[in-house]
Amino acid sequence: MVGVVRTFILSFFGLGPIVLWAQSTPDTLSTQLLDEVVVSGRIADSYRDLSKSIQVISSAEIAQSGATHLVDFIQRVVGLDVRRRGVGPTQADLNLRGGSFDQTLLLIDGIPLEDAQTGHHLSNFFPPIALIERIEIVRGSAARIFGQNAFSGAINIITKTSVESTLQVQLNGGSFETTGAEVLTGYQTPNTRLLAQASSLGSAGYRYNTDFTQRQYLVSLSQGSTENALRVLGFFSPRKFGANGFYASPSAVDQYEETQASLIAITKRITQNNTRITPRIYWRRGQDMYEYVRDRPDIYRNMHITHKVGAAVDVSHDSKIGTSGLGVDVSRSSIQSNNLGERSRDIVNLFAEQLIRLGDGALDVTPGLVYTYVSDFGSKLFPGVEIGAPIGAAYRTYINWGTTFRVPTFTDLYYADPTTLGNENLVAESATSLEWGLRYAQHNISASAVAFTRKSTNLIDYVKENEAEKFQAQNIQELQTSGVELSFDRLATSSQAFAVGYGLSYTYMAQRLSEEAATFSRYSIDNDLKHQLIVRLNAAMNTKRNADFNLRYIERTSGRTYTVLDAHLSQQFGNFRLQASLNNLLNQSYWETSFIPMPGRNVSFSLRYSL
Repeated sequence: MVGVVRTFILSFFGLGPIVLWAQSTPDTLSTQLLDEVVVSGRIADSYRDLSKSIQVISSAEIAQSGATHLVDFIQRVVGLDVRRRGVGPTQADLNLRGGSFDQTLLLIDGIPLEDAQTGHHLSNFFPPIALIERIEIVRGSAARIFGQNAFSGAINIITKTSVESTLQVQLNGGSFETTGAEVLTGYQTPNTRLLAQASSLGSAGYRYNTDFTQRQYLVSLSQGSTENALRVLGFFSPRKFGANGFYASPSAVDQYEETQASLIAITKRITQNNTRITPRIYWRRGQDMYEYVRDRPDIYRNMHITHKVGAAVDVSHDSKIGTSGLGVDVSRSSIQSNNLGERSRDIVNLFAEQLIRLGDGALDVTPGLVYTYVSDFGSKLFPGVEIGAPIGAAYRTYINWGTTFRVPTFTDLYYADPTTLGNENLVAESATSLEWGLRYAQHNISASAVAFTRKSTNLIDYVKENEAEKFQAQNIQELQTSGVELSFDRLATSSQAFAVGYGLSYTYMAQRLSEEAATFSRYSIDNDLKHQLIVRLNAAMNTKRNADFNLRYIERTSGRTYTVLDAHLSQQFGNFRLQASLNNLLNQSYWETSFIPMPGRNVSFSLRYSL
């Protein structure tokens, strides 16, 4: 198999290994340099000048990867444990730095999308890859700037407001009878930018009852200049899928689920001299229909509909001492459910932070404070501070300290079925984090080294002492999480006829409970990451041909290990681009969560036409 793959790659490029020493010639490959990126937030700043534990992923890097869905791409992110139930967009839990799927906050264009029902469905809100401008991943204590539920970190996806092509049409196919299509169109004048996207993807499934159908619709309208734009974003994604072994137990092979993810957001940017004001209003809706036995709702069926309606204003002002940032976010989350009842909670977040630059920029200090009021849990203050210093033109060292928390979901509090019980007496989880980091950013090269520790209290788990009992939600104990993250990335640039990019990242984590775990635990730390090694290689020739390889080695706390190698190859023919994705080339037998086996070696293809 390895020989076949090597032969195919050399034939694909048509020149063999000697092309690595080709003479440099200009081409049109477009890569945004990392040190030019301005990271969003109340205190927006260039990536190089930030003293946060943050990773910025550009649209160019995503495009070069060849991934067709964001779930597939973010598996290469250092310290992010993506635990999938099935393939493609079916369902994936996001776990940053050993946190649970409810402890990682997802944002779209700065709008928090936490789910009052469950974090299992956060990836339903992932926009199409073609419309992602960049991804900002904030880890540890710095994530407090987003408020409650950014417990271990936050993922902020910034969407595009314009695209180069006026029309893109893509057809997809592959293993497991996978078929799909996508249409993207854009319209642009000096003051108006309109994007519209629609897609559909379906599969018969790689084993019994793992078929799925996913559709996505997105509309983006931007009016006015970039500094003073009015933005309207609409998103809707319904899904249907067989959920073989997703919940309950591996023997529950006939489970079935249908979900809907909806978002409407209106954002206005106002820039006046040294002051920037960003008001926004938003409505997030989620729907989840679950059947224990497919097409037999009479046996057991749950129906949940959640809403989050909110308004927010962020203000930043530049002065002689630095930048001041203030913000307020007021929202109501509610649920209608045949299992959980009709419930709601009001949330108020008040944010304040001050960037202070000392000694002509030789040192920067950013203290911050978040006040949070949750109607069914009271109010709390969460302080934090970031201290950083540049070392020369390209290096920066920093240290961060901060506190954060997560309120229980309505599922944690009120859920009941034949095997599981919620607990109305739960209290909020809380954590204190400390980390040190060293970062390098220069043109297309970045590197970082981070050491972190987090002490979590009142963690929520579903536990029981003997097999005959039901799992019940409990605030069980304290958990100490410590680790290191190392990364190096070199993006391919437009300076060579044959451009090569590569990256290497490594994560080590150790987790220690304050006392012995329960006899049976649904979210046992035995499945958490211990070692994560990610290696990527990308080679592109004159933007016409591209090959991307991604290798992931995982060792979990239980000692279970696996290695997964994926490859994406693409070729441009005029207005057409043909891509082949070869997944799990080593044909590994492995699972990421809930003992759900992942598919063996498989392939997918796409053909895209751009006008």
